[in-house]
Amino acid sequence: MLTKESKMVEGQAIGYPPELKKLIRAVEQTRPERLARIKANQHFPRLTREEGEKVLKSYHPDYRPGGRRRLKVGVNKGEILADEVADLLESYSRIDPDAFDNRLKKPDYETDVLILGGGGAGAVAALFARQNGLRVVIATKLRHGDSNTIMAEGGIQAADRPADSPYYHYLDTMGGGHFTNNPRLVKALTMDAPLIIQWLEGLGVMFDKDNAGNMIELKGGGICRRRMHSSADMIGAEIMRVQRDEIRNHPEEIQVLEFSPAVELLIDETKAVSGAVLYNLETREYSIVKAKAVIMATGGFGRLHIQGFPTTNHYGATGDGLALAYRAGVPLVNMRYAQYHPTGTVFPEQNFGLLITEKVRTLGAQFINARGREFAHPLEPRDIASSCIIRECAEKSGGVTAPTSHYGVWLDTPMIDLLRGKGTVEKELSAKYLQFKRYGIDISIEPIIVYPTLHYQNGGLEIDEWGATRISGLFAAGEVTGGIHGDNRLMGNSLLDIHVFGRRVGVKVSEFIKAGKKGNRLSLGHVRSYHDSLIKTGVKTKRVAPILLPDYVHRSAPVYPRKS
Repeated sequence: MLTKESKMVEGQAIGYPPELKKLIRAVEQTRPERLARIKANQHFPRLTREEGEKVLKSYHPDYRPGGRRRLKVGVNKGEILADEVADLLESYSRIDPDAFDNRLKKPDYETDVLILGGGGAGAVAALFARQNGLRVVIATKLRHGDSNTIMAEGGIQAADRPADSPYYHYLDTMGGGHFTNNPRLVKALTMDAPLIIQWLEGLGVMFDKDNAGNMIELKGGGICRRRMHSSADMIGAEIMRVQRDEIRNHPEEIQVLEFSPAVELLIDETKAVSGAVLYNLETREYSIVKAKAVIMATGGFGRLHIQGFPTTNHYGATGDGLALAYRAGVPLVNMRYAQYHPTGTVFPEQNFGLLITEKVRTLGAQFINARGREFAHPLEPRDIASSCIIRECAEKSGGVTAPTSHYGVWLDTPMIDLLRGKGTVEKELSAKYLQFKRYGIDISIEPIIVYPTLHYQNGGLEIDEWGATRISGLFAAGEVTGGIHGDNRLMGNSLLDIHVFGRRVGVKVSEFIKAGKKGNRLSLGHVRSYHDSLIKTGVKTKRVAPILLPDYVHRSAPVYPRKS
C-alpha cells in the first residue's frame, strides 16, 4: 500500500518511502560529528597506492575474472577484451560490399573533410577545419549535439592559476591513468589546455566567475590543484550551445547531415580513407560521401552496457567508430578497463544510472554507508572510489537497498550547504537539484543513493599527438580514441581532450589535404577482407556492426507461455 510519503501524483513518486527515510536517520545522526571533523581539517584518509591497487584488484568490475575473452580477428587479435566489445568487433558489416560497386562511382556528396559525429570533438574539428579554408560535412547519428558532450556536468581542466602549471596537470593525469597513458598525448593535452579555455571564453562560453570576474576553479578526484572550470553543473550544455551556434554561422562551409550515421568507411586505391557510406535513419536510404580526409568523432560505447552496468551515456553511444576503424585496420589501445563512475543514481527509478557529477563531492558531499559511517575519501580517483563502494555493498554490509531492489550507498549532499552556506546546492548544482526535486527529493536536505555506473570508454583508436591514425586519411578525436587517459580518466579531462584533439585534427587535416596524396576510386575492399577473416578464424555469428541504436528489451512485463 502506498503511504502518504510515497503516494503517486501524476505518475510520479513523491519523495523517499518511509523505509528509506528511516535509514536516512543514521546519516543524520553522524552528520554533526562529520561536519565538526571537516571544520577541524580532519578528513577521511586517502588510500595509499598499495591499498588502492588492492581494492581495485579485488572489487573493480574489470579486474574480476569472467566477462571477457580473447579477440579472434583484426589487428588486436589475441588481446583479451570485454565480451561486449569483442562481440562488436567480431561482427559483419551492415552492408553487402558487392551491392555498392556502382553506387561508389557516383557519390552523393563530395567535400574536403567528412566528420563522423556531431558532438563536441566533431564540432571543434569542424570549426578549425573551416578556419583553415576547408569545406566540411558533419554526419551525425541523431540531432546535431546529441552526444555525451552535452551531458557533461562537472567541468573542464586547465592549469591557468599562478600556483598551478601543466607540469602538475601532466603528473595528475599520468597518475590517474596508472601511468599507462601515452606521454606524448598527455603532454599535448595539458600544454594546450589554457589555450582551449581562452578559445571557449572568446566563443561565448559562460564560465563560473566571482564578483571580481576571476574564474572560480575547483578540485576533482585525483587532482592536486584547483583547475576545474565549470558552468554550474551544466558545462557540457553550455559548451555545446555556443559551438552549435558558431557552426550555424557558417552554413556555406559546414554542412550538417542529421540522423545519418556512418555504416562503413571507404578506402581508395592508395589505401587511404576517402569517405564513408551513410544510412539515413528516417528515409532508410544509403548515401555515399567522398572526402579528401575523414575525422572519426563518434564517441564512446556506454550503450553496450559492459558487464550489465547501467550507463550515463546518450542513446547513440554504441561504439560505432571502434567497429568501423578497426575493420579498416586501426589498432585499439587501453581497451581493457572501462570507467565506472562511482556516483550513478539508484533512486528514484526514473533517474537510474544517470550521473551525479563529481562536483557534488568536490563541494563537500561524503560517501556514507547504511550505518551512517564514512568509508572512503570523497575525492579518490574514480576507479578506486567505485571499487570502495562495491566493497562496501558486497562484503561490509554497508549497502542501502532501494524499493526497486537496486542497492548502493549514501552520498550525503546536505553537507554542501552546511559547509558552504544555505542555497549552495540549488545554485551550484541547479540541474541536479531540479532533477531530484521533480520526484519530491530535496538533495540539499536529504542524501542520494548512488552506485557505480558505466561512464567512459577510457581506451579506443590509436592516434598520434595530432589525431592521425595509422591509416592515411583517417583522423580521430574524442572518446573514440585511446591512450590519452590510460586505464582511468580524471574528471574534467574528457571535455578537455575533445577540444585539444578536435582542434589539432582540424588544423592537421588541412596539411594532409594540401599534400594531395589521394586516389580517386572508392572501394569497400577492406570490408570484404574483414569478412573473409571472420570466416577463416571460425567466428560463427549473425551479428552486424555498427549497432547504431541499442537493442533494448522491456523487462518489466515478461511474456510467459499461457497455460492451456
